[in-house]
Amino acid sequence: MEETYARLLCPECGKHWESAPTDLPDVSTTFHCPSCHATRRLSEFARTEHDLKTMKQF
Repeated sequence: MEETYARLLCPECGKHWESAPTDLPDVSTTFHCPSCHATRRLSEFARTEHDLKTMKQF
């Protein structure tokens, strides 16, 4: 079985990371970058449209 992950990218500092979608809050929830603490909706951290769809599925 393959593990699903979402790739995230901070729009302010450019930090890249991956996370299991089940470990993330809803895409409309306010989220904070673990590096620079920028605050935006989680959907704005999705690296690609595919990553956003993956987060929405879970």
